[in-house]
Parts: sequence; structure tokens; C-alpha cells
Amino acid sequence: MNKDKEELCGDKVEIEKFDEGCIAVLSDGLGSGVKANILATLTSKIAVTMIKNGLSIAEVVDTIINTLPTCKVRNLAYSTFTIIYISNDGECYIARFDNPEVLFKRNGKIDIIKGEEVIISGRRVRESKFNLKKDDIIVSVSDGVINAGGGKILNLGWDLKNISEYIQLIPSNISSLSLTKKLIGICDDLYLQKPGDDTTVLSIKIMKNKHVTLFTGPPTDPEDDKIVVQKLIKNTGKKIVCGGSAAKIVARELDTDFEMDMKNINGDIPPIGYIKNIDLVTEGVLTLKKVLEVLDDYKNNKYHIDDIFKDDKDKNAAYKILKILIDECTNIDFLVGRSVNSAYQSSDFPDDLAAKIQIVEKIKDKLIGLGKVVNALYY
Repeated sequence: MNKDKEELCGDKVEIEKFDEGCIAVLSDGLGSGVKANILATLTSKIAVTMIKNGLSIAEVVDTIINTLPTCKVRNLAYSTFTIIYISNDGECYIARFDNPEVLFKRNGKIDIIKGEEVIISGRRVRESKFNLKKDDIIVSVSDGVINAGGGKILNLGWDLKNISEYIQLIPSNISSLSLTKKLIGICDDLYLQKPGDDTTVLSIKIMKNKHVTLFTGPPTDPEDDKIVVQKLIKNTGKKIVCGGSAAKIVARELDTDFEMDMKNINGDIPPIGYIKNIDLVTEGVLTLKKVLEVLDDYKNNKYHIDDIFKDDKDKNAAYKILKILIDECTNIDFLVGRSVNSAYQSSDFPDDLAAKIQIVEKIKDKLIGLGKVVNALYY
């Protein structure tokens, strides 16, 4: 979140994956606005580029200190930063310079990682090294987070102890993006929607790939029905079927029943259905349009899907799809039939409802933007 009345954020997050692992940098430029944004951007770019090319943290810190301009008022020439490097074998290295301590969650317990102090180019840098396990979570914040609410709702701000307690209450099965949104949402409330400082959360979750396959149809050639359903069933992970025609194809090929839940009808979204061995069955175009509507600005929206849907989560098919796509998977395969349901040709339906493929393509692009690995096959 930008500081109130500032067009640019003085914090910057840079994340890059490469062959050996992943680098994430959170930098906080001195002050706020344009100048802080430039300082933070330079710092994060320098750090990522140098570490990716094998240079040491000492060389990175020295370069940053000697590259950034000096503030004449405060006689400071840096932006603060936290660098997190994770190798593919699970080794984690953290270097922190004047940013708040990093939080680490494992098996429901939160630790505050302070690190060992080293002096580099006359600056105190805190370093930490440890090995990561599946479901570990790392959270780094700018000082706008720990200052949230200070002088308003809270006397001294939202300190690391309180932040840790809040993270401990958040279910471990949500994605790092969702964790970040929940933390930012609390900060926004503590600032009464007028942030007194640039406010940034960087979270990283260690997890194995989790797959989901979504089938929406029907294929143009009925001979492909069996092929699509076989692929849907053979794929690992959760299985979603969107659309009445697609659901009937799946039920027929699996020689089972397809039922709609007429007891839980949402005003905007058609009800969910049930097919044995399928995790979620929904209506097609209307539901997917709602999914796209939420995803359209989800990356920049500070609110989590739980906050967007609030009271009707249990019976809302769009929410159920989004919950799986955002929080419960890393890899998504779309199986898309090119045939247009004849019902959509009725004059009672808007023209764009027939553009199913365009909707799926846009959803695919939005999910890639959220860091998901997405593939689409057309039949």
C-alpha cells in the first residue's frame, strides 16, 4: 500500500526464479514518494542482479551504499532491504539491513529471525542460514506494517509480537498470496484506510507442486469426449467440471449420475452439482465470468477472496473455483471444448457469453500473473 496521498510506493519487491533457486528482495527507500521509489527500485534490482550472477552479499551491500545518492538532510545513502535466497535443495539465506526482523512459521509455531550481525562497508547487516521444509512460511515486512495503527487505533503500532500472533491464527493451507493479502488488509484497517507509511508484505511458502484440472466443454468432435474425460481422471490433483454439457459428458463416460444442488441457489451464480470422483461441478459461462471478474484485479486488490465473498462462500460456485485455483494448487490444466452450447445462441443471452474460449484465455493469463503454472488444451 502506498502512503496516503502518494502516487508511487517507496517500497519495492523483486522476485526472480532461476536454475539454482529463487531470490526475493524487499527494499524500503528513504522517505516516501518518487525519491523513495527510485531508491528502493535501484536497491532491489542491484541485489537481485548481483546475487543471481554469483556475487557475495558483501559486494552487494558495498555496491548499494556507493551507488545510491546521499540525503543531505539525514546524511544517509541507502534504502533498507531484506534479501531472501532459497536454493533448490531447501537452504535459505537471509540478509537484512535495517528492515524489521523476518518471521518464520513451521508447524504452527512462529519464530522471529534476528540473525547474526556482521559489519560490511561500515554497515551492520544481519545474516541467517537454515534449511527449509515443506509448508514452512517466511514473512518479511516493511516498517509500514509494524507502524500500522500507531497514534490511531493502537498506541505504538502493530508490533512483531502481535503480527506473529495473527499469522499463527491464519490456516496454514492458504497460499502465500492469500497470507499477504490478509496481513495487508489488517494494516489497511489499522491505518483507517489512510496509510501513514508505505506498507509492504513479502511472504514465501515452501510447497510441493499441487495440480488441478478444469474441464469445460463440450469438444467439437464427440469422438473426443472419451479422450478428454480419460485425461481429466488420469491427471493428479483436484478435478473441476464447468458447464452442464461438460458435466453430462463426464457422467456418461464414467457411467455415473450427475445431480444439481437445488437447495443452495445463489442469486447471481447457478448452483453447484455433484459427480462421483469429481471435486467440484459448476455451471459454465456465467460462473467462469464471475471467476474472471474477481481475478481481473486480484493481484492489485488488497482483499482476499474470503473478504470479497463474505457470507455466501458455502454455496457460491465461483468462490469454490477461486479457492481451489488461488489457495490449493500451483499447476493448472484447462481442458477446453471448442463447441458452443446452443443455449447461448438464444437472444436471451448476451453475445459475449458465447466467447467461452476468450474467458478461459483471460483466466489463464490472470493465473499466470499470480505465479501459477498454467496449460490449456483445446478439443
